[in-house]
Amino acid sequence: MLGSAPGGRDPEGIRDTNMIVVDTNVVCYRWISSPKSTAAETALAKDPHWIAPVLWRSEFRNVLAMAIRQKALTIDAAQEIASKAEASFERREFAISSDAILQLVATSNCTAYDCEFVALACEHGVQLVTVDRQILLEFPEAAISLDQFVRE
Repeated sequence: MLGSAPGGRDPEGIRDTNMIVVDTNVVCYRWISSPKSTAAETALAKDPHWIAPVLWRSEFRNVLAMAIRQKALTIDAAQEIASKAEASFERREFAISSDAILQLVATSNCTAYDCEFVALACEHGVQLVTVDRQILLEFPEAAISLDQFVRE
């Protein structure tokens, strides 16, 4: 089920003051072994209420596709990872209005994809945890680095 984030309201009642938006990189670190996996696990332990725009699924599938093509994952392993990751975001995925995204695009050099994550964080009044340098540079009021989030 998809949530909706009009004006920062959460009709599903899952809003939590400890909730954070995570970008697809952080999701990947959580589900695919990497040097940043420990930081992602620590972030999850610190705040298990992760939310993301629906876009995360497509970006995540693209990362899995690259891993399959590079023979880093089998198709079976990728399907299992996708299934588990998707289940972890049940009722925690949100459609973001184009207006909100385009307003952010117009005032930054970030992609519309990146601005979806920023818009979700702004609409919910929570932090976006990311490793994306451009987002961190252009939206310091909304974004925090994964490493800093884990240290705080």
